[in-house]
Amino acid sequence: MAKFRVCPDSGFYFDKSAESLMKVNAVAGAVFLLIAGILALGVILTRWQEVHLLPADLFYQVLTAHGINALIFWVIFFEIAILYFASSTLLRSRLAAPGWAWAGFALMIIGAVMNNVAVLQGNSSVMMTSYVPMQAAPHFYLGLILFAVGALIGCFVFLGTLVIAKDDQTYQGSVPLVTFGALTACIIAIFTIASGAIILFPTFLWSIGYINHIDAEMYRIIWWALGHSSQQINVAAHVSVWYLIIGILFNARPMSEKVSRFAFLLYIFFLQLASAHHILVDPGVSTEWKIFNTSYAMYLAVLASMIHGLTVPGAMEVAQRGKGYTKGLFEWLRKAPWGNPVFSGFFFALVIFGFIGGITGVVMGTEQINLIIHNTIYVPAHFHATVAVGTTLTFMALTYLLIPVLFRRALFLPWVAKMQPYVFAGGMTIMILFLLGAGTLGVSRRHWDMDFTGAALSFEYPGTAYMMMAVGGIGGVLGVLGGAMYLVVTVGSLLFGKKLEPSAGLFQSFGVPLAASAYNIDQPDQLQMAPKLAVEEHGSGGFEAPGTFVLALALLVCFVVYYAINWDYLASVWPMG
Repeated sequence: MAKFRVCPDSGFYFDKSAESLMKVNAVAGAVFLLIAGILALGVILTRWQEVHLLPADLFYQVLTAHGINALIFWVIFFEIAILYFASSTLLRSRLAAPGWAWAGFALMIIGAVMNNVAVLQGNSSVMMTSYVPMQAAPHFYLGLILFAVGALIGCFVFLGTLVIAKDDQTYQGSVPLVTFGALTACIIAIFTIASGAIILFPTFLWSIGYINHIDAEMYRIIWWALGHSSQQINVAAHVSVWYLIIGILFNARPMSEKVSRFAFLLYIFFLQLASAHHILVDPGVSTEWKIFNTSYAMYLAVLASMIHGLTVPGAMEVAQRGKGYTKGLFEWLRKAPWGNPVFSGFFFALVIFGFIGGITGVVMGTEQINLIIHNTIYVPAHFHATVAVGTTLTFMALTYLLIPVLFRRALFLPWVAKMQPYVFAGGMTIMILFLLGAGTLGVSRRHWDMDFTGAALSFEYPGTAYMMMAVGGIGGVLGVLGGAMYLVVTVGSLLFGKKLEPSAGLFQSFGVPLAASAYNIDQPDQLQMAPKLAVEEHGSGGFEAPGTFVLALALLVCFVVYYAINWDYLASVWPMG
């Protein structure tokens, strides 16, 4: 019989097996974030031309490892922990097949280490895309395959837990919205991993000599079903966390769960197709497919994010106004707990993801504009807004929430935790904005040397481009400092934080269960169905969130102005006579 404990602070029920798996996956994710952050410093200080730290061969090696550790290993380890939390804890259910879950974790660890070893050995500096005919060492591909299989096992354990919860009737009505969002992420993950298997397995066989040739055009098309869609797992996951955080901090619920659930469904149907913008100049897909995916499909995917971008702060505003913060448009926001890193991290992630990541994503996904910015530094600026801030800062905020609840430790150096979201978000915003500007001026995406020293065909960028890359470098260093502050607080909390449970020792911070006496519940109480909010009834709530509406209008104005500016840039390089 499964054993549970109940957190006295949050009321969350933790299955003993699930709790350990959440901890080890979250800790593993933090380790790979540390690696990615150290490597990021090398990339930043090399692209900052006045510093130009690394030689060319080492730069591409570091860039490869940074991309894979930051965009794949860190986030997916953390997302597996979220899947177990969203299924077992939020549904008050025992975890399905914990043995398989540990096997999946082991495969993920082996695969991630194997891939990093391959890159650090120096023969696999193929960057995250690993485009053929560039060939990496066989264990580069094998590591990714093993990691993907382990993650896939985690997805099926999550689905199995949903089945157990349904059979055991641990909850009433539909699954909670956070779990529904996690299910969306899981479905996209399965599609993504299948796409990776389709192309990475034959590429592995090619690397060991069993296949003579991999078609580069075919590789690019199928790989981007993995490469871009893997980032859509992040979007669905971090939006789910947003709903969790506003529910815990403000007792807020979306103004219409039906609309929010519909938005998650739009992610499943359309968000993966956003990978089209990576292959707009490739001859392997039809013009009709490109036009459809950069117009109608993109609009529906963007609609989903706009819905979440309205309902998350809108629900928070409704909850705050219900507590009496009704003066003007924004008292509800001014009186939010800005000193709590859970809130500040979440809100900065939402704003930067929506305003910077969202607007630049739509611009970059427009077929005509894409052609002038795609292979520039604009692209990594965009996905640092969506993933490095939108996802990573959200997961950082969630960590501050879960350290006392899951690990039963108080935060170490709480004043550092309080400052960390400001430093990280501020530094990353500076870097992103100035790299967007440099990309608009044509600075290349991956080239090691802006000066093209010794190149047969050189090019001279305007001085403004060098200035923007330098300021972007300063912002990047501040972002790395913010990441280091997060890791100091996290690791310090696990090692030195005050124990909130007597048995929460060193080994318990890294996956060993608490004392047996802590797990004193055989079957948690059934999770009750949440009551319907008045604002879910059409017309009954009036204009409930005027501040959020104004923020949405500000987003629209920013988008229209920026969109027009980019069309003007396009007209300047593509004159019509």
